[in-house]
Amino acid sequence: MPNYNSERDKPFNDAMEHLNRVEGYPISKGGNLPLPIKIIGYFMFGGITLMILLGLILSIFN
Repeated sequence: MPNYNSERDKPFNDAMEHLNRVEGYPISKGGNLPLPIKIIGYFMFGGITLMILLGLILSIFN
């Protein structure tokens, strides 16, 4: 019998307990991305923002 840490983790019937034991229970880290992917995202977002701002500035003064 597995050790359940909280009342929320306990299965409500034997079928669910078997499913959790056989297939496992997915545990999320809360959406943390690896650092290289974060850095690429920052550069892409910054580049798009910079292009939009430069386009607006150049269209105003042109």
